[in-house]
Amino acid sequence: MPQPAPNLDSFLHAIADPARRRILHALKEKGGCSIDKDIGLCSSDIEERMKLAQPTISHHMRILEKAGLVEAKREGHWRWYRRNEKLIAEMVKRLKGQL
Repeated sequence: MPQPAPNLDSFLHAIADPARRRILHALKEKGGCSIDKDIGLCSSDIEERMKLAQPTISHHMRILEKAGLVEAKREGHWRWYRRNEKLIAEMVKRLKGQL
């Protein structure tokens, strides 16, 4: 089922929390993934970097994923996340247009 087009309000809600902004920043790292992906991080990598409990990380990742800012893929026992750079750029452009 296709996802609805993301809107600026859900984008702003997702980035309003400092922890989610830190997660998005950490996802920019290259080569930091413990499951040998060039970009992105698995959930345990995010948990380790953010020093937050796994349920808290899951909560933040769900919000980021729902807003379309991250893409998730199951890799065995892990969930691997990466930034949706195209959408982030589009939302920044929309925000600039409205200010």
